Amino acid sequence: MTRSIWLTTSAVALLWAGMAQAQDQQPARDSQDEAQLEEVVVTAERRTSNLQTTAVAATVLSGQDLQNRGVTSLNQLQFAAPSTTVQDFGQGNFFNVRGIGKSEATTAIGVGVITYRDGVAAFPAYFQTEPYYDIASLELLRGPQGTFAGANATGGAVFITARNPDFNSINGYAAAQLGNYDQVKVQGAINFPLSDTLAVRLAGNHETRGSFHEITGPYRGNPGEVDSNSVRASVLWTPTPELRVLFKTDYNNINLGGYPADPVLATNDPFKITANGPNEAHDEFVRSSLNISYAFDNGVTLRSITGYQNGVSRFSTDLDGTSVGNNTFYDQLDEEVFSQEFNLISPDQQRLTWLLGLYYQNDMATFPAKTFPTAEYRIGFPENVVDIYLWGDTPKETAAVFGQVSYDLSDRLQVQVGARYAHTTVTNDDVYTTYPQFGIVLFQDQELEDEKLTGKLTLNWKLDDNNFVYGFIATGHKTGGLNAPNLYQPAQTFGSEDLIDYELGWKSTMADGRIRTQVGAYYTVYNDFQVNIGDPQYPQISRVQNVQGDTVLMGLEGSAQAFFGPLSLNVAASVSSSELGDFFGADPRLGRTGVCNPITGPASANCRNISGNRQSYAPEFTFNVGVQYAFDLGGGASLTPRIDYAHIGEAYTSIFNNAALGDLLQERDIVNATVTFAKDDWILSAFSTNLTDQTYIAAVNSGLRYAGPPRQYGVVLTKTF
Repeated sequence: MTRSIWLTTSAVALLWAGMAQAQDQQPARDSQDEAQLEEVVVTAERRTSNLQTTAVAATVLSGQDLQNRGVTSLNQLQFAAPSTTVQDFGQGNFFNVRGIGKSEATTAIGVGVITYRDGVAAFPAYFQTEPYYDIASLELLRGPQGTFAGANATGGAVFITARNPDFNSINGYAAAQLGNYDQVKVQGAINFPLSDTLAVRLAGNHETRGSFHEITGPYRGNPGEVDSNSVRASVLWTPTPELRVLFKTDYNNINLGGYPADPVLATNDPFKITANGPNEAHDEFVRSSLNISYAFDNGVTLRSITGYQNGVSRFSTDLDGTSVGNNTFYDQLDEEVFSQEFNLISPDQQRLTWLLGLYYQNDMATFPAKTFPTAEYRIGFPENVVDIYLWGDTPKETAAVFGQVSYDLSDRLQVQVGARYAHTTVTNDDVYTTYPQFGIVLFQDQELEDEKLTGKLTLNWKLDDNNFVYGFIATGHKTGGLNAPNLYQPAQTFGSEDLIDYELGWKSTMADGRIRTQVGAYYTVYNDFQVNIGDPQYPQISRVQNVQGDTVLMGLEGSAQAFFGPLSLNVAASVSSSELGDFFGADPRLGRTGVCNPITGPASANCRNISGNRQSYAPEFTFNVGVQYAFDLGGGASLTPRIDYAHIGEAYTSIFNNAALGDLLQERDIVNATVTFAKDDWILSAFSTNLTDQTYIAAVNSGLRYAGPPRQYGVVLTKTF
């Protein structure tokens, strides 16, 4: 994970900085009564609403917020939002909200947290390594989503919106950063209106950086060395006041060199390791979105959101994490996603408001073949002695209809009802698994269909102009899927996962608009919870299964923002608990034969009753706080120091909660700091991330541990125009 804080600003961020700078140029106020927080809006529900009067648990960050807190990619988001963890270990990532999302490295399990880029559901759990640059806003919604947006999510959703073109003027920014580990980063954006109805915005980001690791051994590749390149083009056309056409496309070529790792139970410095295997982590992808909206005379808006994504991800690693063994892993994933969403949205200012939506997505994930019986996906135990190859297509197709209706019972009381019906098809299309040394070829050609109706009932109560409370009951659903075949038996299916979520929330505005708070509680029950554990009959082979009993997750979340003239403060925290249902599971790390029936066991050293165990990647406590103060230096200059602290409590990386096998991910405390000097249209910043240089393990996967980044520091110079 990269957590460098650097002030390469988006145009929105720069405008905000300019506003703050203009304030700094003004004489000090006799009273701070005029200082208030600006209104924060949520757009994720396909209409714009005030966060303080919207029934959703959310963290909303502007482009300025992202740069202030050092959130330059997905990995740093966990240090700026409660109940959020990100484990980045290579080709995919484990992105979890409230312990739900992605916790197993397999394409068989769907994701519980959906990331939207400019309204389009992005690649699920892959191709998310690109940097955040020229961003307008980021909205992280916690809990099940699906009655107001295209894709369904059981754990949460992230809506990232890049800066749109505007018709105001030619404007933009350019930024350059130098840091330790030979880091060089440049980025910028330019906006230019071509006419009163047509505007274009171009943006780009380039970064190179050396590795954090010292590696000995005859390894291959450039592990941990970064060469990241991204460009984006946006076009806005408004031929009439009623019609708006917005097109965005971006190209990303992200080469991270590989993810150095060593055995999970190793006690050495995790930045000083040995390896003799391959290292590669290279994503190349294109993502495009077309958003067309038309407002009818009666105020109803028809919106079309079309998305197309195409990418190739290559990953390889030393699977044993040492130079002693020769276990290796190679993988190439080709993925193409097409999606289409239609919305029909009522006007906002009326007693009855509503939204209707249609959604379709085709996600084709391909593991390409070479010459029979080999493929790009290869596991060696050890390499060239016992090899496993896999190739084939694993398409997923989803069609859904959804809607939400809001009715004002009075000026202060509102009821909302939402529903979603989805039909999903999951296919293993001519999938082969081969063991060439044994002459074994396994073939899979299966299809699984799933359909489900889910809903949501919400009651909103505006106590007064400054206090808003809400409560809702929502159901959610994650489709089942297909396991890969193994040496002993044909591939087995696994069932869908269902949930019911109860939430209460209170949002308040105090001190004449200078303080805002958001407090919420949730209680979620999952039925047939999907987990990846040992096969019931052959535990040394892993497969996805459903936990038989109810799995319960519950918690409290709170956040606050304060603004007192030059002083700004933000704080957020979460306390949670999770208990897995009654279920016997076999730990695939402890190979044995025999059976482990999910209901009857029998219990043994390997066949464990996981009832009451904590869900993986669900820390019981998270906390973050940030504070900054803008000093007016006169003459249009200001100096702003800022410090951020984040704590993520310990969490388990496996549902077996076996610390002796390395399942316990220790807590981490991260401190970031910046000092920013601003004058006119120039900004100079000095930064440090992980200021205390804490050594910690950021992720665990396949018996390997991945160290979080050490202390980084540097300077950034930004010019706006």
